[in-house]
Amino acid sequence: MTWEYALIGLVVGFIIGALVVRYGNPKLRQQKTAQAELDKKSTELEEYRKELVSHFARSAELLDKMARDYRQLYQHMAQSSSELMPDMQDNPFHYRLTESEADNDQAPVKMPPRDYSEGASGLFRPLEEKEK
Repeated sequence: MTWEYALIGLVVGFIIGALVVRYGNPKLRQQKTAQAELDKKSTELEEYRKELVSHFARSAELLDKMARDYRQLYQHMAQSSSELMPDMQDNPFHYRLTESEADNDQAPVKMPPRDYSEGASGLFRPLEEKEK
């Protein structure tokens, strides 16, 4: 009978020891709090990303609406200026957007950008000319 009591005491001791080690360990508590904080931050980050996506989607809609309104205003001004002042030489609205160009976000470029030089800059001259 003493062996039975000793065996029961040993099993109960192991169980109590395991519980003490498991729940009494400060590193385990720190790990659980760190995991809870990480989960909380992950949730906050995901919410922030969703807010950011919705913000930029709304901003894109507003910019698109503003571009459409600007094109309508420009077309109106071009049409009005050509109707009201047909003989004016320096009409600021001489370029009129056609319907196909109004749907396009970029107006066609008829002249090169201003960063191109008009003539040769002399940077790449032949060696014979540099020596003279």
